Amino acid sequence: MDFDLTREQLMIRDAVREFTEREIMPKARHVDETGEFPTDTFRKMGELGLMGIPFAEEDGGAGGDSVSAALAVEEVARGCGSTALAYSAHMGLGCAPIAMFGNAEHKQRFLKPAASGEYMGAFALTEPHAGSDAGSTRTTARLEGNSWVINGSKMWITNAPVAGHIIVTARTDSDKGKRGISAIIVPRATPGMTFGKHELKMGLRGSVSTAIALEDVRVPRENLLGERGAGFKQFLQVLDGGRIGIGAMAIGLAQAAYEAAKSYAKEREAFGKPIGAYESVSNMIADMAVGLDAARLLVYRAAWLKDLGRPYVREAAIAKLYASEIGEKTCRDAIQVFGGYGYSQEFPVERLYRDQRLLTIGEGTSEILRVVIGRYDLGSFVGN
Repeated sequence: MDFDLTREQLMIRDAVREFTEREIMPKARHVDETGEFPTDTFRKMGELGLMGIPFAEEDGGAGGDSVSAALAVEEVARGCGSTALAYSAHMGLGCAPIAMFGNAEHKQRFLKPAASGEYMGAFALTEPHAGSDAGSTRTTARLEGNSWVINGSKMWITNAPVAGHIIVTARTDSDKGKRGISAIIVPRATPGMTFGKHELKMGLRGSVSTAIALEDVRVPRENLLGERGAGFKQFLQVLDGGRIGIGAMAIGLAQAAYEAAKSYAKEREAFGKPIGAYESVSNMIADMAVGLDAARLLVYRAAWLKDLGRPYVREAAIAKLYASEIGEKTCRDAIQVFGGYGYSQEFPVERLYRDQRLLTIGEGTSEILRVVIGRYDLGSFVGN
């Protein structure tokens, strides 16, 4: 077994790390406090070729792989959770479905500008009555001549107001259940598509997550992504890849918390010596290190399997489940190391904890992921 990263992967990791420390970290507190979307940051990332790392060069990407994309998301998250969420959603949800299921025209019209950094991409799946149960989608799309006419509502859609295109899931055949759901690409500023307010959130405040209202939104027939009725199967595959990105994001946030706690444990003194000299603190630091190492191996394994074209659904679920939960514990323990200071905004660990909290919910809750893993290990027939 070879645990080394390739030369290309190391180059991407180091380039993103350098950019993050120079451009993203200094703005993280401002982004959190103001909720301001870091537009300028993404413009610069586009100029550096970082907005489409895992996509083919002819499609506007960098020709990298899934491991490289995970490394990039991890490094960005180490600097700012809000920026990382927007970045991961752009690549994993806004671009990946077109790379996976789009035709040549789709890739030229939508993937190329998004992957090259001209604009952000978004994926509209969640609805007020359909979160984890995404098969209960109520948004509809009916075919009128050469156009799809879409009606419905979506919520918690990351990047929606800043996206150049949004991939919308809708029922195109209401009598076919999950097999009647399709994915349709809706370009920016299409009449009838409006956005709700920028939701005030516990964390990740600089990542815009809004509701979308679709009222007689009309797009060309050819904007159908893949086959009619294949949307449910498509978004399950998309979410598998997205879970790798969220796992990587959890690692990046936890790494930042670990580094802060480790530094503080060396500097802060109590009863005449650094608090890191006490086992109650050093044990927490050790647990953080163990958790981070294990989470990285799980996330990188899932990405590696994806790159090989091998099955990775179970592995992606395991990686995201473990990384998000150990990431939350790491950020929580980092606050404990800081004591009262950790609860204040003077130090970054309270922001890191707030940002980390979403990751056991988005892209499949911990509860849903345990269902996925259990069905793979026991057989999907169990309990049916």
